[in-house]
Amino acid sequence: MTAAPPPAPPADPPPATRPALRRSRTDKIAGGVAGGLAEYSGIDPLLWRVGFVALTLAGGSGVIVYALLWLLMPGGPRRRADGAPAEPPGPRSPVAAFTVAGLLILVGLLVLVTRYTDLDPGAPGFLASALLVVGLGLVASSFSRGRSPRGGLIAVGGVLSLAVLFSSAVPEFDDETGGIGDQSYRPTTVADVRSAYHVGAGDLDLDLSRLDVDEVDTPLEVRIDHGMGDLDVTVPDDFDVRVDVEHGVGDVDLFDEGSDSGLFRGEDGDGDVDLVLTINSGFGDVEVSRA
Repeated sequence: MTAAPPPAPPADPPPATRPALRRSRTDKIAGGVAGGLAEYSGIDPLLWRVGFVALTLAGGSGVIVYALLWLLMPGGPRRRADGAPAEPPGPRSPVAAFTVAGLLILVGLLVLVTRYTDLDPGAPGFLASALLVVGLGLVASSFSRGRSPRGGLIAVGGVLSLAVLFSSAVPEFDDETGGIGDQSYRPTTVADVRSAYHVGAGDLDLDLSRLDVDEVDTPLEVRIDHGMGDLDVTVPDDFDVRVDVEHGVGDVDLFDEGSDSGLFRGEDGDGDVDLVLTINSGFGDVEVSRA
């Protein structure tokens, strides 16, 4: 009698299918981007939301990234009141992809123009041009037959509009006084010190530690107007310094003695003011220290 063949080993279960990257229709606060990323990656949506907030506080990029994802990620499937899937939506309009492609091409062209010609549109020019592309995308979406990405385009347009308003409100300075971007100054003589330093957005590092107190006949007055970013001022050990600070948001540290304006005597100071610092800062940390 022939023995029965052994039973076949159980087949391995098929690999789990990862869901498509779509915006969530059930777990959403603004657009469902974080909920969709959570469903796709398995990471808690709260962590995604905290990450977007952190990017926003770190430089504003979180809002732009969120708006672009809102624009590019399709919405999740709709469901009827009884919980059953609704009819699948129609094809997605290609307007969103074309708009993003247009933005990338435009930014690339403007960078080339700025790099290889004497034309410099500046931040307002870049942002206004990008806003124009988004506006054209909105016009095109109104004629598109597929599912329109108007919500994402409106979100991106809103962010760009605020950025244009902010960049236009920041005054433009010449090469002598700075402007937008990180600035660093290290004068070696009293004659090299400017009476005013202006930075609209960016970190400012002003190192006055190389100055000689014997060169100061009358109090050296320096005004600093700083819009957004961190400010770090270093003064010589033997300077008697008067600091007047007007500050908005951020920490202020004056010679490790707190944030109150006043006179701060140096190691060998005679009580006569050698340097007067007048600081107007909007957003960011302010630190004044000695060498």
